[in-house]
Amino acid sequence: MKILKEPVQKEFVVKGSRFLGELFPCQTQTEAKNLVKEQKAKYSDATHVVHAFIIGLKAEVMGMSDDGEPAGTAGRPALDVLKGSGCTNILLTVTRWFGGTLLGTGGLVKAYGDSAKLVLAEALNLNFLEEYIKKEEFSFSCDYGLFQQIKRLLPQWNVQDVHEEFGSEIIVKGKVPAENLDVMKNALKELSNGKILL
Repeated sequence: MKILKEPVQKEFVVKGSRFLGELFPCQTQTEAKNLVKEQKAKYSDATHVVHAFIIGLKAEVMGMSDDGEPAGTAGRPALDVLKGSGCTNILLTVTRWFGGTLLGTGGLVKAYGDSAKLVLAEALNLNFLEEYIKKEEFSFSCDYGLFQQIKRLLPQWNVQDVHEEFGSEIIVKGKVPAENLDVMKNALKELSNGKILL
């Protein structure tokens, strides 16, 4: 499964109607609901704000809404494209400003599906998609003498989002892939003669 690192958007026009596809990283159903609410407030001048989302390591939670478009013409095609992308923990909104020409049900299905495909392609082009790896948050403190040595080792455990606080000791926080947690824990213990506890 892949996840989105950063929000991304892509716009296109069909027979005068503007379609703005946007993707957001999203961890929970509640977060998805709040993001959709924000989108509707942000684009209060829009005709529709359609959405679809997939959440969970096995993509077990899915949802969608046509937001007033004829049933099955907006949310369903958007969700189908998301499902086909192999992504999870992702929310897609497609905001439409009506351009005066009716697209018909077939035209709507195509427009919402195309909007989803275009914004996913944009995320791919920008390298905003990465493999989903379960990560664990960690923190430890160490003395200044060991700090530089430890800092050089962090990349080999694929540590990310590192945050350092300098006081009487240095507190290091971050995220590490779950599979590297024990290796990191043992290495720090050995390096510090059992003084550093992750």
